[in-house]
Amino acid sequence: MLDLSDIFGPGGPLQSALPDFKVRRGQLRMAERIADALAMKESLVVEAGTGTGKTFAYLVPALLSGQRVLISTGTRTLQDQLFSRDLPLVARAIGRPARVALLKGRANYLCQYRLDRAGEAHAQLELVSGSAARAGGTRSMLARIERWSHTTRRGDLAEVSGLSDSHPVWAQVTSTRETCLGQRCPDISRCHVVQARREALDADVVIVNHHLLLADLALKEDGFGDLLGAADAVILDEAHQVADLATQFFGASVSTRQLETLLKDLRAGLAAAAPGVLGALRGVEEAIMVLRAAAPGGSTRVPFVPRSGAAGAAAQRLEEALAVLQETLAAVSDSEAIEAVAARLAAQQEALARIMDADDIDGARTLESSSRALTMSLLPFDISERFRNLLQSRRGAWIFTSATLSVGEEFGHFTGRLGLADAGTLHIDSPFDFERQGLLYLPAGLPEPAAPGFVAAVMETAVGLIDAARGGAFVLFTSHRALAQGAALLRQRWGGQAPYLLLVQGEAPREQLLAQFRADGNAVLLGTASFWEGVDVKGEALRLVVIEKLPFASPEDPLVRARIEHLTATGGNAFRDYQLPEAALVLKQGAGRLIRSEDDYGVVAICDPRVTGRSYGRTFLAALPAMSVTRDAAEAYRFLRRHLPREPHVAVAVP
Repeated sequence: MLDLSDIFGPGGPLQSALPDFKVRRGQLRMAERIADALAMKESLVVEAGTGTGKTFAYLVPALLSGQRVLISTGTRTLQDQLFSRDLPLVARAIGRPARVALLKGRANYLCQYRLDRAGEAHAQLELVSGSAARAGGTRSMLARIERWSHTTRRGDLAEVSGLSDSHPVWAQVTSTRETCLGQRCPDISRCHVVQARREALDADVVIVNHHLLLADLALKEDGFGDLLGAADAVILDEAHQVADLATQFFGASVSTRQLETLLKDLRAGLAAAAPGVLGALRGVEEAIMVLRAAAPGGSTRVPFVPRSGAAGAAAQRLEEALAVLQETLAAVSDSEAIEAVAARLAAQQEALARIMDADDIDGARTLESSSRALTMSLLPFDISERFRNLLQSRRGAWIFTSATLSVGEEFGHFTGRLGLADAGTLHIDSPFDFERQGLLYLPAGLPEPAAPGFVAAVMETAVGLIDAARGGAFVLFTSHRALAQGAALLRQRWGGQAPYLLLVQGEAPREQLLAQFRADGNAVLLGTASFWEGVDVKGEALRLVVIEKLPFASPEDPLVRARIEHLTATGGNAFRDYQLPEAALVLKQGAGRLIRSEDDYGVVAICDPRVTGRSYGRTFLAALPAMSVTRDAAEAYRFLRRHLPREPHVAVAVP
């Protein structure tokens, strides 16, 4: 029987199965430590630098263990990659076939019942309006989904080319917990959600995402608890996302969109002779309108104080209106449909009561406005004890891994937030030669970030670097305001004769921007939060990353402000224990966009003078890969010119 050193070593099954497989000591070390943790049913935190090959490092010991393993990822993209490519490849290479299931949230699967109703409703709309042209795009997509529905086995809408989850048709052909008819559905025998969960219960390895896993941990997802309970081990990839997501799941939220959907379903299920219910229903609708009017305009998140001010009074009115509706329904409930709505109403009441009645030490209460809904939330300050108790109540191994979990190889910030003080830790350096492949440029003479001309100075610095690199650049900002200002300055400078394709976050979907960036080869992409992590551009298309300033979370955000106040009130040091390590980890993510393979070269430029001018700058520098450092612009230009693409890139059209 092959051991791990044989599998990962020269001439081993992985190298035989993958022509580009490289033997890495760090990968073997990670696999051995994970194998030990699985055998001993321990908790383990592993930071594996870019290029370690961490996916294979946990898949091989997971398959060899013979245990039932749950693998949780941060994105659906990685879920699909594990299921369709990585796991089958590893299983074949090491001769360990396994029953593997992919399980996503309900809203990713086609609901046949709702597809049929959507087609009927669309045809009726065309008949009434007499305009087929206006709805041609929707009709075409529905027809495509209808054809696909007869051939798909899994019903995963990711299989439908050209359909994104932002397309209006997506919501029409999927169900939510609120809209699902459950056992009463006439199409339950061909329900893809039921089928996916059944397959997951019978599988050796189940691939989920963090949202689904945390929904189960927080006891918010019906029908999924058996999966976690039956797992011998849980492996969480992209684990740096878990603490923030867990904070949301362990809190409480109520949105006007959820309530409006509930009221719509209630109206549809009511008998004609229910005047009392209709009156109570209108009372809730009026309370929602009052709450909307009291909320701040635009897309923003503000602190929320129950029973105080216009918004607090409006929330109290909503709480009272929901109670009246619940009492009225209890008196007239005469059908399964009404009882189901009443149960959903009770859950919303419970969440709202938790938000309204929480103590100030329990968490931050916020009111968030968007174009689609108004959401009241309670976000706990500290989830460590609850998360630790949940893990300890389920006997088995818990493996957390990511490229960014430590600050200067110290894991205390990550383990502290999740209550993992007793977990083992392991740091694996990236196999890349950062000192040779990368250069960290810290420009001299830039103004402080608070200065009026800061963004203009950053863009002036960026333009010089972009010209030296001949494009191929990410410019990463810490706010949408700075992003918009930077884009305007660049367009003003270049006019109608831009020397490079300019891509700006918000002007097209994220994946489309990335596809255009890769295809062009010399593009300049301006982005904010969503481009600091989870973006992988290997090769010469990306050779420069300019970071506007240190990514401290805005103290104006009510959750950030509340956490600062909570830590201060409880004797902690908010800057040292929260703001600084969080920002250092985000910077580590942003700088990590540059070097993604042994053949990548480039410059990371950090335009914030606080990196060198403040004592805490050392913490940020310690978090970054060990690149050569310069403050000389000429040296940065020379490095970029020395590593220009070897051949002129021919842009590829992106559909």
